[in-house]
Amino acid sequence: MRIISGEAHGRILFAPAGNQTRPTSDKIRGSLFNILNGRVENAEVLDLFGGTGALALEALSRGAARAVIADSSRTAIDAIRRNAGNVLKDALNERALILKMDYRSAIVAVGDRRFDLVFLDPPYRMTDVYGDAIDRLDRAGMLTKGALIVCERSRDSVIAVPECFEISDSRSYGETAIDFVYRRRET
Repeated sequence: MRIISGEAHGRILFAPAGNQTRPTSDKIRGSLFNILNGRVENAEVLDLFGGTGALALEALSRGAARAVIADSSRTAIDAIRRNAGNVLKDALNERALILKMDYRSAIVAVGDRRFDLVFLDPPYRMTDVYGDAIDRLDRAGMLTKGALIVCERSRDSVIAVPECFEISDSRSYGETAIDFVYRRRET
């Protein structure tokens, strides 16, 4: 795996050994960021299931302002820290906050921040986490107006989002699907 584009283009990303982490492939990440296009520049990014950190680090390479990356796994956090150091170099402490904690604790820990772009890529079996995480972020006032939540899931699974949100688009890539979630427009 590598950073696909931006200031860190081509830098290698490392994944933890074993099957605990399922990194987003370069192909899917490339397609996703082509869709996101102009939404990344200067964005405040939150990745609640960091894994390797690839999604948030790709965003930072492409001009996102800052990112918070959380994961509850020690091996994942070690990989995220290694990858963030490789991608961000001396700007690591200014641009990335890496938290070893589950998504619920991470939301509480950074509750004073607001995010434009959120990545949710939990283990695929955890389908109830998507709606819960979105609801917690919303109740904490952590989503900017127009915030986009990107949910990566198994193509065969169905996720539910809180009533005031909607899945505006879905894309499938083999066994993986990406849902783009926004707050419903008030009428």
